[in-house]
Amino acid sequence: MRNVVLSMKDIDKRFAGVHALKGVDFELREGEIHALVGENGAGKSTLMKALTGIFPKDSGEIHFMGKLFNPQGPREALDAGIAIVHQELNMMEHLTVAQNLFIGREATKRNGWFLDEKEQNRRAADLFKRLNMQIDPEEKMSNLTVGKQQMVEIAKAVSHNLKVLVLDEPSAALTEREISDLFVIMRDLASKGVGMIYISHRLDEIGVITDRVTVLRDGEYVGTKETKELTKEEMINMMVGRVIYEKPKSKSNVPPDAPVVLKVENLNAGKLVQNISFELRRGEILGFAGLMGAGRTESMRALFGADKASGNIWVNGRKTIIESPRDAVRNGIGYLSEDRKRFGLAIKLSVAENAVMASYEDLCPGLFLPRKEIQKVATEYVEKLKVKTPSLDQFVRNLSGGNQQKVVIAKWLIKNSSVLIFDEPTRGIDVGAKSEIYHLMNDLVKEGKSIIMISSELNEVLRMSDRIAVMCEGKLTGFLDIEEATQENIMALATQRG
Repeated sequence: MRNVVLSMKDIDKRFAGVHALKGVDFELREGEIHALVGENGAGKSTLMKALTGIFPKDSGEIHFMGKLFNPQGPREALDAGIAIVHQELNMMEHLTVAQNLFIGREATKRNGWFLDEKEQNRRAADLFKRLNMQIDPEEKMSNLTVGKQQMVEIAKAVSHNLKVLVLDEPSAALTEREISDLFVIMRDLASKGVGMIYISHRLDEIGVITDRVTVLRDGEYVGTKETKELTKEEMINMMVGRVIYEKPKSKSNVPPDAPVVLKVENLNAGKLVQNISFELRRGEILGFAGLMGAGRTESMRALFGADKASGNIWVNGRKTIIESPRDAVRNGIGYLSEDRKRFGLAIKLSVAENAVMASYEDLCPGLFLPRKEIQKVATEYVEKLKVKTPSLDQFVRNLSGGNQQKVVIAKWLIKNSSVLIFDEPTRGIDVGAKSEIYHLMNDLVKEGKSIIMISSELNEVLRMSDRIAVMCEGKLTGFLDIEEATQENIMALATQRG
């Protein structure tokens, strides 16, 4: 058995109104890839922040390399050999790859008076060669794909004589090819003795890449098992305390005579939005499928008025002009962005303020904000969507990813939008929250709302859609009724160029 490099015993942490960790245990061995899983709000990120010194634990013990370990900050943890690569990458995009790698510890010459860019680039090239990464040290970070940027983050961590690497949702924004490349690098690091803590909601990946799995639920330690001895269903049951099963959709739930609520004709907005035309019916979930770069998000941003576009749009049979998101919202269209923190939330405001953000004109016709009405409306939808928050006054930035997503959904439900665009609605969300959002979407269409859903997960597209539109390189290549849709014929249309 490999040596234990990290042991966390009886870790406890409280915040105002929240008991985030309740005596949690965790162990990592040398060269092991160990999954840490649980629903949003289970305590995974809190445990890792305690480990890396982002904030102190209240009680419990951490032993690292056989010694008691109490880091006073991330710098101390990094110097000791513990690094974390966050889901939101922390890079300076205007600098080169090499400059990002060695920021704060730059190579110098002439007694430290001048930067030695040549030496820095050489060190970066040697590091990439050792890690089998094909990256140009002199390339600007802004020119790299998200996958390559993530690999630079990993290389930066490894350059610190790394012993433990924490990867927080590393595959959330990666293509299948980039995920394969990531796994090759992870296995190579493991072979060199680096222990890795792998946080992910993609349970199929956990079965492929990890050695053991530790499950947290509601801030408590549930158990640790060998990955090869654990089925996906057992893992889910440990995470949520109940069995979750979603039957795939076998037929459309949309009546044949359902009226068209949205018609788009010849929508154009650059190379990734070319002559897009489709109809959406009342009570329908229209899935948009395609490979990364197909133009799905770009098409929806153009429809929502976020990007300049041309074309014709009818809402409930009335031709309308949408030149801005404000125009779209006034026409009953709501947009749930794939990047919720950048486009969906004001993270420095409270849960209540975010929930009613799109409805201030409706709720506040006068000069003063009706606080009681805002609290009443926000409370109704926070409870309906089961948002886990200690209070409505909690800053939304302090919520887990899944609960942040629910707040964005609440915003458009409070606005009573009749057409909802859901762009990657379950990205970075655990299986329990996914199930809740699936049920919520089905309830919304039963109430007469209509949904456009973009998803990169074909299983999700097949599970939720009544009809599927497929895109490739900025063009719609076909429509599939759910009765005839399979992964194979979706992929055939997704790769149909020209």
